[in-house]
Amino acid sequence: MGNICAEEILSVLKNEIEHYEDKSQMQEVGTVIRAGDGIATVYGLSRAMYGELVVFETGVEGIVQSLEEKTVGVVLLGSDHGIIEGSKVNRTGERACVGVGEEMIGRVVDALGNPIDGKGKIKTTEKRPIENPAPGVVERKSVSEPMSTGILAIDSMFPIGRGQRELIIGDRQTGKTSIAVDTILNQKGKDVVCIYVAIGQKSSTVAQIVNTLSKHGAMDYSIIVAASASELAPLQYIAPYAGTAMAEYFMYRGKDVLIVYDDLSKHAVAYRAMSLLLKRPPGREAYPGDVFYLHSRLLERSSRLDEAHGGGSITALPIIETLAGDVSAYIPTNVISITDGQIFLESELFFSGIRPAVNVGLSVSRVGGAAQTKAMKKASGNLRIDLAQYREMEVFTQFSSDLDASTKELLDHGSRLIELLKQPLNQPMSLHAMVISLCAANHKLMLDVPLKEIKTFQRNMLAYMEKEYHALVQKIEQEKILTDEMIEEIISGIKEFKSR
Repeated sequence: MGNICAEEILSVLKNEIEHYEDKSQMQEVGTVIRAGDGIATVYGLSRAMYGELVVFETGVEGIVQSLEEKTVGVVLLGSDHGIIEGSKVNRTGERACVGVGEEMIGRVVDALGNPIDGKGKIKTTEKRPIENPAPGVVERKSVSEPMSTGILAIDSMFPIGRGQRELIIGDRQTGKTSIAVDTILNQKGKDVVCIYVAIGQKSSTVAQIVNTLSKHGAMDYSIIVAASASELAPLQYIAPYAGTAMAEYFMYRGKDVLIVYDDLSKHAVAYRAMSLLLKRPPGREAYPGDVFYLHSRLLERSSRLDEAHGGGSITALPIIETLAGDVSAYIPTNVISITDGQIFLESELFFSGIRPAVNVGLSVSRVGGAAQTKAMKKASGNLRIDLAQYREMEVFTQFSSDLDASTKELLDHGSRLIELLKQPLNQPMSLHAMVISLCAANHKLMLDVPLKEIKTFQRNMLAYMEKEYHALVQKIEQEKILTDEMIEEIISGIKEFKSR
């Protein structure tokens, strides 16, 4: 019996020796020197890379954010409870990633892609790095397709194209988020994936937005990434990058994506808090020196790819909050210089009842004109010039009582245009409704309508046109063109409606 055992042991040993592999496993482990305020200084991770994911012995993950001579600064993506001096930290050799895929649609997730809507786990099969290089010039294509917002004042004067980055800027409570939400609602049935990133918002505000989107059936094509005000600064910092990683998944599969960053002022504040704790030298307004790069590398990832690379696009609507309308502050000027135009909302206009409170003089779209539909281009005509003339004349005529007929007509026309551009919340307009409304205004068919009844007149006129001129309405929607014959047909239809 003992003999058999010895033979067995020998054969096992021989087998082990034959298949012996000289493999030494080395794992780099660091030690925490200091920890607190969501930041840990770690000694001993000499080979760690910037942006690498590390794991603490409590199971909390962190991202390497600063590389010193002997130590590295790590920002924690979770509670620092239990992380004390002497705690061990392991390298993962991987960059911070987030789960991406179709499974994310219709869900509310945190900055790390974990569900926070109570609807159970999200089974994603793919991951993408949070930080990714932007597509190069060769991969891109010029912006030529419209990303319709459904807001008359914007689509007619400051059109946005797919792949563009249009900044929404204004003081608090001027309707910035409302414009972004209306744009998301307007993408219904247009095969566009919408991602709303809430940075530093109150949880109740995010819940309201989710509620609005659900009510209008927009959650079927939307993802909400929320890093609320109660979250740690590092989570608020990575939220927009995580949202963009989710958007890139769809873009590289040839889909069009709309992403809203609400808002980048709070994002910069979170980054400033993080940088100061990492002992980085403060610059202007105590922001770190690379705060411009913070937003430029984020917004550069929004683009339109050529056919060879899938032909998808990411359209970005970053939001910036100003203080007392100061567009020349540090962060606003930075983001204005990165984006392809801005929609400037003014609190004075908002409180005087002009909503959306778009300042026509200061707003601009540097690309969208190329992406505007032919119908819209023709219908909007000289809208901006007419409004500018009205504003100018309005100032001069405040004190004079005797006006000549042409000045009076200009003022009446301008006041009706402003009334027409007002739009209720969560009611985006279709292309034909905008085109018909603009034709009516440009051909001065509303001059005899009392100012207070303009919106009622517009509503009834559109209902009449949709019923009696159904073929014309369909042609505008499908072919997106507006010929002179079509304009004549619209004018005769409106005159017919007025005579009724």
